[in-house]
Amino acid sequence: MLIVLSILIGFIAAFIGSVAGLGGGVILVPVLLFLGDRLDAFHWVTPQSIVGISLVVMIFTGLSSTLSYLKHKRVDLKVGFILMMGSIPGGILGSWLNQFFKTDGFALLFGIFMVTVSLMFFLPRNPSNEKDRTGGIRREKVIDGQTFHYHLPLFISIGFGLGVGVLSGLLGIGGGSLIVPALILLFNFPPHIATATSMFMIFFASITSSATHIYLGHVDWGNTLLFIPGAYVGGMLGAVVNRKLNSHAIEWFLRILLILIGVRLIWEGIG
Repeated sequence: MLIVLSILIGFIAAFIGSVAGLGGGVILVPVLLFLGDRLDAFHWVTPQSIVGISLVVMIFTGLSSTLSYLKHKRVDLKVGFILMMGSIPGGILGSWLNQFFKTDGFALLFGIFMVTVSLMFFLPRNPSNEKDRTGGIRREKVIDGQTFHYHLPLFISIGFGLGVGVLSGLLGIGGGSLIVPALILLFNFPPHIATATSMFMIFFASITSSATHIYLGHVDWGNTLLFIPGAYVGGMLGAVVNRKLNSHAIEWFLRILLILIGVRLIWEGIG
């Protein structure tokens, strides 16, 4: 039962995470918190072991998703590398901070974070013309014959990446649940580019964050390996589905998903 359930959870978490560009941690972490309270087979669950598993699994989710997105030229490599300049050291710091959290406090913090991010999607957009902006990095990318223009302030982006990395290492979410909304809402990225670039960044950031958790002894390899096969396949299929969705569908998918997860975790944290 444990093997089948772990593979299924890994697949579902990676599939949903890849479609939305979140990395899968936003599904995997709350599911394991829930199962840890209710099934004896998951008695080993702690905030530290969950985050360790989540980050290791996201390496494989990120790899399969990124390979698919790169093949169809959806990833903005330049933006991804800039964000990683902050997210990699931030992930190491967040991974170290994780060891000080207990289960209830961890669930409550995670839930508040999810709801806050979901509410960002209801903020009014900046209608300014990206071609007229000055400073920073101006980008242009063609997807399915349509040309998109967007802008990324350099130093703000590195600082933003640092904050994302801390939350990624602390909560085991890969950072995508913050990266994708910020790229779409603050920097006017097209959702397809934001999700693909997020998965590219998550792949590399998860390597360094998980390495820190491995060093701290947070990774239970016997259980972690059970999630990886499903996660690899789920990440690849999620990228395929993402390409078939329009931008508005991706945004609504993100809104609903993050709100449901956040409310559930807040309830667990205060219960």
